[in-house]
Amino acid sequence: MALQDFVEEVQVFGRDLVDKVKSLIHEGNVQRIIIKDEHGHTFVEIPVTIAAVGVILAPVLAAVGAISALVAKFTIVVERAEPAKSDPPEPPTP
Repeated sequence: MALQDFVEEVQVFGRDLVDKVKSLIHEGNVQRIIIKDEHGHTFVEIPVTIAAVGVILAPVLAAVGAISALVAKFTIVVERAEPAKSDPPEPPTP
C-alpha cells in the first residue's frame, strides 16, 4: 500500500500554539510540522518521526513555547501521509 502526502495549513494564536503542536505530534499520520509567522517567515520545522521520541519532545515544545510569545498569530503547515487511494475496479463487461 503506497502512501500519499498532502499539506494542511492551520492558523492559531500564539497562546494556542503549544497545545496545537502537541495534538498534532500525537496524531499518527503527521510527518512534519512547520511553524510560520503571519508574514510567511519560518520559525521552526519539526520532523515528527524524530520529535515523537519523548526525550526530544520536551526541548522542542519548550522552543515552540518560547517563540509563541514573540508573535500573536502563526500558521502551522502540517505534512501528512495517508494511504493512497486505489482506483476502483472496473465493472466486468457482459
